[in-house]
Amino acid sequence: MTKNEGKKTMSQYDVIIIGGGPGGYVAAIRSAQLGLKTAVVEAKHLGGICLNWGCIPTKALLRSAEIYHYMTHAKDYGLSAEKIGFDAAAIVKRSRGVSAQLNTGVGFLLKKNKVDVIWGTAKLAKGGKVDVVAADNPPKGALGAGSYTGKNIIVATGARPRVLPGLEPDKKLVWTYFEAMVPEAMPKSLLVVGSGAIGIEFASFYRTMGAEVTVVEVLPQILPVEDAEIATMAQKRFEKQGIKIFTETKVTKLDKGANSVTATLELKDGKTQTMTVDRVISAVGVVGNIEGLGLEELGVKTDRGCIVADPYGKTNVPGIYAIGDVAGPPMLAHKAEHEGVICVEAIAGKHPHAMDKLKIPGCTYCHPQVASVGLTEKKAKDAGYEVKVGRFPFIGNGKAIALGEPEGLVKTVFDAKTGQLLGAHMIGAEVTELIQGFVVAMNLETTEEDLMHTVFPHPTLSEMMHESVLDAYGRAIHV
Repeated sequence: MTKNEGKKTMSQYDVIIIGGGPGGYVAAIRSAQLGLKTAVVEAKHLGGICLNWGCIPTKALLRSAEIYHYMTHAKDYGLSAEKIGFDAAAIVKRSRGVSAQLNTGVGFLLKKNKVDVIWGTAKLAKGGKVDVVAADNPPKGALGAGSYTGKNIIVATGARPRVLPGLEPDKKLVWTYFEAMVPEAMPKSLLVVGSGAIGIEFASFYRTMGAEVTVVEVLPQILPVEDAEIATMAQKRFEKQGIKIFTETKVTKLDKGANSVTATLELKDGKTQTMTVDRVISAVGVVGNIEGLGLEELGVKTDRGCIVADPYGKTNVPGIYAIGDVAGPPMLAHKAEHEGVICVEAIAGKHPHAMDKLKIPGCTYCHPQVASVGLTEKKAKDAGYEVKVGRFPFIGNGKAIALGEPEGLVKTVFDAKTGQLLGAHMIGAEVTELIQGFVVAMNLETTEEDLMHTVFPHPTLSEMMHESVLDAYGRAIHV
């Protein structure tokens, strides 16, 4: 089917959502639940980048790496394993299969909730009009090219990899996360430019699978949004694993060979250094997909590649909303989903709580895992708080030792005057699962007294959360 073919139609909706990623499809389902006639316009795949090329498939890759890591360290657990190896194609196939399964699930949920899916590329016009050009190869019988009108339009078009001059991806030697997820073979050496969550997760994956990995970060610390103490611990662990890390360093030039890349690095002392690697991953952030939507003609305000929206998703133009990555940082799937719910509930007059970005957790699924919520110690002090800080190491926890994961830390930051939990920061095994306990606590405006009186089960990693709180007030038991 050609681009301009497809089922042409015209319909009116209460809500039209542009983009079927985590923010878009969740907003659509909630909108339908509220009794609003709803449609989603999607150009490529339901579930968006997160489900198809981000959160989910990367976790599948990292799970394979984790299993491989344990197999190669079987003797540490009193076990033996011989002829350990891996099949790169099979690892990628499993990852893609996980994504495909969930992609199908999203389609089922939309159908179940009677949400129309319009396949194509949308452009907004005056009067709530949305003009759609049909997608290539849409599902048979699907809604496609045509003009649609909506009383409310929600832009949820997500983001794409940021491209820096001189680091332009070519899909062969210089990769974005798209290519990094589907390698034809494992590179023997790799340069990762950028040490945010995406860069560090890929560095961790490829190092575990045997590649020589170098990470370059322009800022003074890796994982720049994390607490400095946690980031320092992470760097030490990564370097112990054999990852080379350069901070306050720029990649100024890439010279491509037939099957390798020579990178020129400008170090923090001003000196330059070259290194040759098989592949380069550019992980220097993302930028919102705002082009071609007709936003400029409608006067929708944008800033630094994203749409400006209030905590309810409202833009400066009545009837037009924005959620998810396209509405700015933090660019996280769970933030997009929650924004979607808030946005449609506000449209429906349900008076939801506004988005509080300080209570959005962040998770990085490297080895060891990193997770956090709220203010770092430095940001709390910079904001004028007098703080009490608690710490508890994994080495003091029985479950962590039994798991063979004794390296890590749980850190809590409290307002010394009120006992308010301002932030929590963790590094170690399964901390991406633990962090939600502190997220709930912050949303309930829990104080240190409430947390101290909470009973945590034994033996669990979660006991460290309790001990960290106790430590902030000089009451830790097991350290």
